[in-house]
Amino acid sequence: MSTTKKRVAVIGLGTAGSMSAWRLASRGVDVVGYEQFGIAHDRSAHAGESRIFRTAYFEDPEYVPLLRTAKALWQQLEGETGTNLLTLAGNLMLGESSSQMANVSNSIDKFGVDASIIPLDEARTRWPHHPFHEGDAVVLDREAGYLRPELAVLKAAYRAESLGAQLRTYTPVEGVEVKNGGVWVSAHGRSERYDHVVVTTGPWAAKLFPELAPLVQVRKAVSAWFVTKERGAFDPANFPCFIRTTPEEFYGLPAMDGNGLKLGLSGTVNRLVADPDALDRTVPVDEITAFRQLVADSFPALYPDPVRVAAYMEGYTQDGHGIVGRLGSEDRISVLTGLSGHGFKLAPALGEIAADYALQGASDNTIPLISPDRLLAVQTSTANP
Repeated sequence: MSTTKKRVAVIGLGTAGSMSAWRLASRGVDVVGYEQFGIAHDRSAHAGESRIFRTAYFEDPEYVPLLRTAKALWQQLEGETGTNLLTLAGNLMLGESSSQMANVSNSIDKFGVDASIIPLDEARTRWPHHPFHEGDAVVLDREAGYLRPELAVLKAAYRAESLGAQLRTYTPVEGVEVKNGGVWVSAHGRSERYDHVVVTTGPWAAKLFPELAPLVQVRKAVSAWFVTKERGAFDPANFPCFIRTTPEEFYGLPAMDGNGLKLGLSGTVNRLVADPDALDRTVPVDEITAFRQLVADSFPALYPDPVRVAAYMEGYTQDGHGIVGRLGSEDRISVLTGLSGHGFKLAPALGEIAADYALQGASDNTIPLISPDRLLAVQTSTANP
């Protein structure tokens, strides 16, 4: 029996790539990771200081087992690196009756998520700085909290390196070609053979594989940080993370420095990015005005002007679910992209799925909602009516 290790390239070492490298290296794979910038750079989808982790899920209850796998892996990564990455401080889900709120309820009922409906009067007493409205349903997810994304990417990548992975930073990949029984990756004028390639290039996915361009829209996501007028009002112990669905979508997390709130708007209002290599990272006044109005309407305990704004990129599919799995019929290339603004919390579980595909050609850990086939089939039928 051959004892030769499989050789796997991971292209892009951000959200999904760092986790894929870690999970592959944990299984003894010969891993080479390519990254066009540095580890945990601030240009792509993992930026922003904090991300919400939740288990009672707006998008679909079928994510719950995957989220629990992700939670276990987040905690494993914390143990392996001696780092605090996931803080389970709870998350509030707010909004009038909708399909999203129905998904939250179904998550609780089907999978026994530790979450409960909070009566509106009680919610107003417990969280007096929150913008509750008549008609709101309020659900507290206790299997939720927040993650430290840049630190998580950094720790996963360097944990992979400690397990034997090579990290090639500032090394943009110029091409990927299947030939001669392998997959050849070209970078810096040099071509190397691999048994499998995992493509985790986020907003840049269509640069390598143009067939992905119609499937994933790249959008500029903006976060804004506001300082509190009342000391301690937005500390995690007093003010959980939250997501509101109606009458408008936005989300918030306690600022990591403890002095206020980080806010973000719905992905549907984020502006399209024509070229990820030419992202305009300035935040114009009209976008700041939208945040100022949000604070004026909902959070009078905050000063009205943001003390910081930041822009980065995310990839969105039409149905809001990611693309995770084999690229068409080619079983030597896996792709993880289009995570649609809610993929970071799933990242280590997605890395596990990528490792499954690289080593076994399939994964029992995945779910149909994120299969590339659902979108590639639509693309093919559209192209060939």
